[in-house]
Amino acid sequence: MALPAIAPYELPTELPPRRVPWRVDPGRAAVLVHDLQHYFLDAFPAAGPPLEPVLANAARILAAARAAGLPVFHSHQRGGQSAEQRGLQLDFWGPGLPAEERAQAAPAPVAPVPGDRHVRKWKYSAFVRTELAEQLAELGRDQLVIVGVYAHIGVQLTAADAWQRDLQAFVVADAVADFSAEQHREALRWVAGKCAVVLDTAELLETVE
Repeated sequence: MALPAIAPYELPTELPPRRVPWRVDPGRAAVLVHDLQHYFLDAFPAAGPPLEPVLANAARILAAARAAGLPVFHSHQRGGQSAEQRGLQLDFWGPGLPAEERAQAAPAPVAPVPGDRHVRKWKYSAFVRTELAEQLAELGRDQLVIVGVYAHIGVQLTAADAWQRDLQAFVVADAVADFSAEQHREALRWVAGKCAVVLDTAELLETVE
């Protein structure tokens, strides 16, 4: 199964209620840029929503986070994986990224800069077979702000995995994107009800800047 062609949709503006009183603390938080690689983003229309505003919001968040001294992590999948490396992802999604520079790279506004950290990702969750949890612990960070794609797959599973590790997760509703508006909203409802706080870019920037 290849990635679907994603139709344009407007980002949700009504956020699900939060079950917990967590607030982003710049002294505790890190930012995860989840899978913002061209291979995954090429499924979206290049202009307009959802991708254009999501990338703009993610870029604003990254600028504010770096200025405030928050660690920034980028998860990325390597191109040209073997069948053994793909594992069950091969059955569900095919061979994945080609071994091609552009496919593996991120758009310039959300690309890594010196000082950012890299997480080579193998499964839906950015914690599986990576050192993300260990690096967060070394940095004394127990909150994770998540932006990127896709909301109902890797973003959702990473937020759930953070919860299982007693890390507070925050999913930025207008800085993530998905296959459809319905799946986007459902992912936000699920994480808000089970494992994370859902907020928007404006609220996050009020805390970080």
